[in-house]
Amino acid sequence: MRIERLVPLIVACALFMEQLDSTVLATSLPAIARDLNEDPIALKLALTSYLLSLAVFIPASGWFADRFGSRTVFRAAIIVFTFGSLLCGLAQSLPDFVIYRIIQGMGGAMMVPVGRLVILRTVPKDELVSALAWLTVPALLGPVFGPPLGGFITTYFDWRYIFFLNIPIGMVGVALASRFIPDIREPDVPPFDFRGMMLSGVGLAGLVFGFALLGQHAVDPRIAFGIIVVGAVAMSFYVRHARRTERPILDLTLLRIPTFFAGVVGASLFRIGIGAMPFLLPLMLQLGFGMSPFASGLITFVSAAGAMTMKFSAAPIIRAFGFRRVLIVNCFIASAFIAVAALFTPSTPHLVLMGALLLGGFFRSLQFTSTNALSYADVPAEAMSRATSFASVAQQVAISTGVAVAALVIDGMRAFHGRMHLTLDDFSVAFLVVGAIAVCSVFFFIRLPANAGAELAQRKVKPAQMPESPGEMGSAG
Repeated sequence: MRIERLVPLIVACALFMEQLDSTVLATSLPAIARDLNEDPIALKLALTSYLLSLAVFIPASGWFADRFGSRTVFRAAIIVFTFGSLLCGLAQSLPDFVIYRIIQGMGGAMMVPVGRLVILRTVPKDELVSALAWLTVPALLGPVFGPPLGGFITTYFDWRYIFFLNIPIGMVGVALASRFIPDIREPDVPPFDFRGMMLSGVGLAGLVFGFALLGQHAVDPRIAFGIIVVGAVAMSFYVRHARRTERPILDLTLLRIPTFFAGVVGASLFRIGIGAMPFLLPLMLQLGFGMSPFASGLITFVSAAGAMTMKFSAAPIIRAFGFRRVLIVNCFIASAFIAVAALFTPSTPHLVLMGALLLGGFFRSLQFTSTNALSYADVPAEAMSRATSFASVAQQVAISTGVAVAALVIDGMRAFHGRMHLTLDDFSVAFLVVGAIAVCSVFFFIRLPANAGAELAQRKVKPAQMPESPGEMGSAG
């Protein structure tokens, strides 16, 4: 098999492990909450803590890959993630669970971005769309098998076994990485930006975790707001630091590239809506519809199946209509399929429900493939590692924000009606809110030029140039 396809498939082994873990966990949240004697909404911390760890440690992934070699870092990341999975399966309380998820996130923070970086540096740009589609095919098997597998294990065995599944997958990943992943490294690596790492880490952690704590009854709201303020102040200091540093850990000058700006910042709004879905759907089906975890998993897995079918048609669709047109039109369609979940009721035929999730997964995956490819369309080769780190941070922050927004809406509805239990109406409002947020991303795609990402469609264009100095920030539009 050609290296352009072999490397993405190997990297996809790591993505499969991560996606399987997250989708299995989402399906099992109500059961885990019962076992740990926690409110199901409190389990949002198990999701956001992992995403928080990703956001904090991802910025260092590009530098470590350049300095120590992509194969070394990628292999070590798989080991850390697998060890964190083992600990999660042994957790006895919510604080334990949160800490072990953070350890998992430390591995995931290096595993996925470094794997993507290997692909971006080994695959020609005119084959990048197809390579990214190949990359996500095995990774999408995680969401396909995750919900029914997690539901089956949770219903008939114990939820702890779902984390032990990562151990054999991780062993295979390490073996394949050692054999086939090239040990790419840069000959001239600048000093590590420790100050930037501290500021961005505190800032992102404060914003993400503080927002997740809102609505958490065990924490005073003033504490949550205080954490958010600390995060906002740290991020403002980071922006000032990045303007004065030649190679900051998160390179804000990348936002001057219109395609990167739209593919990262614009797509973040869409990811907020999508990030809420794995949290909302299993809870609604189990707590609102009264389904078992296994039955819930058999329903929700079709969304990933729809995403898989799209991967084989993404490249021809983009080349036929162009990135801008696809992103604008598909944004409305995919966002509508998020909001339509508000109409689901226990009497909705399962075939109708599954059909809506199948189509939603198809159009959602088209949006993700388009934005992922467009983000790197005009990024110079020397800035690719910084671009992958920046994009990965933005993705994780957006997804964790989606979980926090959904949980906050549900908790707010519950408080507004003065009840402790969840009802179907609470979920309906949450789906409408996150769907409305997702569709707002269209305003970023409208600003794109008509020939945005033309090189990926095999049309000759001149790539954008990086600014000459860190002070050249200007407008990102």
